[in-house]
Formats: sequence, structure tokens, C-alpha cells
Amino acid sequence: MLWFSLTILAAFAQATADAFTKKALVNTDVFMVSWLRNVLSIPFLIVIFLVVPIPHLDTTFWWAVGLALPLEIIATLLYTKAIEVSPLSLTMPFLALTPFYLLLTSFLILGERPSASGAAGVCLLGAGAYLLNVHSMKEGGVFAPFRAIYREKGSMMMMVVAAIYALTSDLGKLAMLHSSPYFFGPFYVAVFSVVYTPVLLLAKRPVTLPKGELWLYLLIGASIASLTILQPVALSYTQVSYMIAVKRTSLLFSIGYGYFMFREAHIRERVIGGAVMLAGLVVMAVF
Repeated sequence: MLWFSLTILAAFAQATADAFTKKALVNTDVFMVSWLRNVLSIPFLIVIFLVVPIPHLDTTFWWAVGLALPLEIIATLLYTKAIEVSPLSLTMPFLALTPFYLLLTSFLILGERPSASGAAGVCLLGAGAYLLNVHSMKEGGVFAPFRAIYREKGSMMMMVVAAIYALTSDLGKLAMLHSSPYFFGPFYVAVFSVVYTPVLLLAKRPVTLPKGELWLYLLIGASIASLTILQPVALSYTQVSYMIAVKRTSLLFSIGYGYFMFREAHIRERVIGGAVMLAGLVVMAVF
């Protein structure tokens, strides 16, 4: 069960990066933070380029990367903005919707109908999303939790991010198949950082580190690097669906960070809602 331990560590690394990203956003804007969290992971990833051989990179690889990068930039900005404007415990659970979007696109594009387990997973995802805001029933009635999702900007942004990730995950898998799992992750982060730099400059953000916060960004960078390294290694030991299902435990870690670091309210119902959404993901991915 080495893959399980590695994936749990990857999930914790992702939640840690997100929690400290929220802390960094107190003094720095979204453009700068989203750029720094990737750029400062590169020093930790250099060792990978020293030990992993560069595979043959064909046309399919470059097309997949070229199509994924613009989508990744949009998703990264929305992701970081969602972390800034809304509680972690209300935003991160909605990343679990990515398999739902994949189920939907498979039906619309390929005509594939969801299996019984897929339908059950979708129901659990909906129930979990409802439970995240169940406290609002006291004032607004039975449909209030769904209206609360609509009113929460970060939740809506993360739903869009989940949809984009449904596309980039397929493109990333294609690029990985035409390179290697160990090479693709660090390479993609490095290329993304380079491509994102003109966006930062066009937004007229100064490329500087906030004084006294280098430790914070190095911690974020180390967490992103750990995630980038651990995920492909875990994948080499198990099926993709199993790894993704376990990796989404990051939403529970994020809820925990939301409570302990930021004292977010209604944490009990968000733990329950997040757990139900995670159960839906497991049903969709594993059964």
C-alpha cells in the first residue's frame, strides 16, 4: 500500500500549499501569489531533472501541453482568487466535482451513459455540497443551502476550476503518455512558470517578494514540489482512479486548516459535507 501513503502525503501537501497561499494573500495580490507558488517550487524540483532522463517528446506531447497551458493559467487565477475571497472549508470541497464534469462530457460527446455507481456518486456529491451550507436552512428554508453556494463567490469560482481541470487532466494524461510520469510533472510546472510570467507583467505586477515573507513562499513552493513529485510516483504503483479518489482527501485537510489556521465557522457541517462529497468521488472512481 505504498501508493496509498504517498497519495495521502500528496493530498496533505496540496492542502498545506493552499492554506499558506491564503495566508500569503493577506499582503500580496492574486497574480503575484499564483506565480510565486509555482516559481518557488522549481528550486526543489531541479534534482528531478538531474536524475530523470529526458524522454522523446513528440508532436502530440507539445500539442497537449500547448492546449493545457492557457486553461491552466485561467484555472490558477480563479483557484487563487477563490482561496482569497472565501473560506477554505467552502471552496476546496468543490474540486471534487471534476469527475462529475468528466461524466457529463463523456455523455455529451461520446454518448456514454453513467453507470449505477456513477449516478450514485453524483447524488452523493450533490448531497455533500448541500450539507456544506446546511446551517442556512434555519433562515432561508430547504433550498437555502443551494442558494448559499451561488452567493459564495469562491465556491462558484472553484466549480469553474473543477470543470477546467476536467479538461486539463485529460490533456495532462495525454502528455504524460507521450513522455514519462516522472518527467512531465516538474517539466510542466517549470514551463507554466515561464509562460505565466508575461501575464504577470501585463497585469503590471512587480516581480518582487514581500519583505519578511520569504519563508512563507518557500514553504508553499516546497509543498507544490512535494505534490509534483509524490503524485506520479504514487501513480506508478496503482490505477489513476484509485489515486485520484484518495488524493481528494486534500479537501478534508483543507477544512482542517480552515478551522485551525483561520477559525472558520460551521466547521462540523463542512467536515460532514466534505466527507459525503469524498464518498461520492470514491464511488465514482473505484466501483
